[in-house]
Amino acid sequence: MILSFLFFTFVAYLIFKLVFDFIIPVYKTTRQVKQKFRDMNEQMRGQQGQQASQNNQPKNNTDKKKSTLGEYIDFEEVKD
Repeated sequence: MILSFLFFTFVAYLIFKLVFDFIIPVYKTTRQVKQKFRDMNEQMRGQQGQQASQNNQPKNNTDKKKSTLGEYIDFEEVKD
């Protein structure tokens, strides 16, 4: 009789630990990860919308301006 009570108490403890130390944290983490993915997806959609609206606007003449610094010349080390 006492052995069955101890056995059922031990099984109840294991179930309690499983639920509160594994199942609930996994559920909460999964929910948070899904929310973060939704937030990132909405942010990307907003950025794509902004880019699309910017592409529709006329471009400035900044592309036609040339740099006054000159050309870039590769540097090669000369060994003696």
